[in-house]
This record gives sequence, structure tokens and C-alpha cells, in this order.
Amino acid sequence: MRHCGWLLVLVVCLAPGAGAQTPQNADLRLALQAYDNLDFTRAITLARRALGVRMSGADQARAYELLGFAYSATDSQVKAVDAFKQTILLDPDRELDPSKISPKITSLFYSALGQVLVVRQLRVDSARFVGGQGTVPIRFTVTSPARVRTRAVSGRTTVLIDSSVATGTVNLRWPAQLANGDLVPAGDWLIIVEAGAAQNSFSASQAVRIAYGSVDTLPHLTSLPGYQELPETEVAPQTWRPAGLAFLYTSGALIGTLGLESTTLGSGSKRELSVVGAAALVAGVVMTLRKPAPRPAEGNILYNRLLHEQLARRNQEIAQQNVTRRKQVELSVAALPKPSGGR
Repeated sequence: MRHCGWLLVLVVCLAPGAGAQTPQNADLRLALQAYDNLDFTRAITLARRALGVRMSGADQARAYELLGFAYSATDSQVKAVDAFKQTILLDPDRELDPSKISPKITSLFYSALGQVLVVRQLRVDSARFVGGQGTVPIRFTVTSPARVRTRAVSGRTTVLIDSSVATGTVNLRWPAQLANGDLVPAGDWLIIVEAGAAQNSFSASQAVRIAYGSVDTLPHLTSLPGYQELPETEVAPQTWRPAGLAFLYTSGALIGTLGLESTTLGSGSKRELSVVGAAALVAGVVMTLRKPAPRPAEGNILYNRLLHEQLARRNQEIAQQNVTRRKQVELSVAALPKPSGGR
């Protein structure tokens, strides 16, 4: 028996079944032990014997993977690729960890992957959107060029999502609508991807649950964001005009009094003029210190009127939108967990 370098052997020994459950088949358990003990020939013999009896899909995939690892360790590359091809057909989503598996084995595994037709990594993302305004993301990988047909099935209802020739990663958007444009009924649906080329065919599926919900309506606005009403009255600024006028009138009266001192005016008349002048001056000061009465702010009144008109117009638009929203349906699409166990 030929052995690879010790580095390859040490890396390979840790790989098969790492982190997996203990197989139910006794021969497969012994084959894994033999592989761990670097007895690759015995591991191959026991693994092939295990495949001769009925096993679960998970144990079959694990047995073929063990054969692929053991054949790789003995430099039987063609047999290793054939074993990996069977592993991939049983478990299309199987992956190898490049950080734990040697480049040689990883290369043989991907060589097998390119020689079979499978649909891998089928994913349907959860989504929530208003019917007719969104889509459900669907993505998967086709290992070889093939005619790929994607359908959604629920009971007797079948909806064709896409049909095309594809290879590699495929991204689709499903609006969750029937052929006539109506929304698909609520309930459990199965997204099926079928790939075919020549005599080869493969299919993968993912179950999803579609639920209906009502669309939230828009609230009635009481104000416009970023805008607020302005006060419709304003207080005039303080002015010294009353005091100035009173001082002016009083000064004029005093000057007139002085000019008439030599006339026939008596002292009583002078005294009366002085009292009147002082009263006028006091009245002017009081009028000056008195707080002005509020007056209408014409500019603010016009601004508030325009603001109310805009608010009323916006609420009319919201009311019309809510009429439409009450007729709409919100779709919630959630991917269901796949059943445990092998394929």
C-alpha cells in the first residue's frame, strides 16, 4: 500500500465524519476506525461491505465519502473521484473545509463535483412585501450546464417561476403571483428546481410558508414635519415718540409763557400754564413707558394660511392612499426547515 506524505496523512485522518453522528451500520463504524488507524485498505473493504446492505442516505453519503478519502490516501484518484461523485449525488450540499482537508483531496472532490449534474445550495430567503410590489429571492447553484426549470407547487396549483439554460450560481426573483397576475394563495408551497442535460437529471426543493396580512395605513397628519405655525399677533416695539411730542409741546408752552411775561398775563395764568405743561410731559412719559397693544401680524397670518392648505392637501392624499392600502395584501414568505437526515 502506498502512503502519501505524513502531512497529508495526518490531515486526511481527521476529515471523514468529523463532527458527524455515529453511523448505525457496524461495518461503517469499523471502517471509520480503520481509517483513523491509517489502515486504508481495511477501511475501503469495510466501507464497500457496508454499502452492500440497506443504509440511511446519510450513512451512504458518509461511506462513499470515506471511500473517497481512503482512495485519495492510496493514490487511486479515479476511484476517489467516482466515490466523491456518489457522495455528491446523495448529498448535493456537502462541502469540504479547505482549512482541514488537504489540497489534494479538495481538488479531487471538486473534480467530481464538475462531473455530475446536481442542484446545490438551494436557498429561498424570507421576505415581506406588499403584493405586486416585491419579490421572493431564490438562489441555487447548478454544477453543469443544463436546462433548469424552477416551479412553485402547492396542492394541484403549479406556478412556473423560470425556465432557462444555466450553470453556476443562479439568482431568481419570484413575485409570488399566478399566471393571471393574482397573488398565490396563502399556505405551504414547495419551490422545486429541476435540472436536466442529456440522460442526466436532478431536482432539489425547499418548502416555504406564505401568509397574508393587512397593509398598515398612514396616520392623519396634525402638522407638517419641519414646519410650525407662527403667532398671528405681534407687539410693536417701544417708541419714545409720545414723550418727545409731550416734551415738544411743553417746551413750546413754556417759551410762549416766557414771551408773554411782560404782557398782561397774571401769575395765576402762568401757574395754570405750568401745570398744563407738566401734565402733558408726565402723560408723554406714561404713554412712552406703557406696553404697546398687540396688533395683527399680516405676514404670519398669510404663512399659517398656506401651511393649513398644505396640511389639508396632504391629508387628502393620505386618505386616498389609505383607500388603496386597505385593498392591498402584505405577503410574508418564510423558508421552512428541511427535514433532518440524509437524502
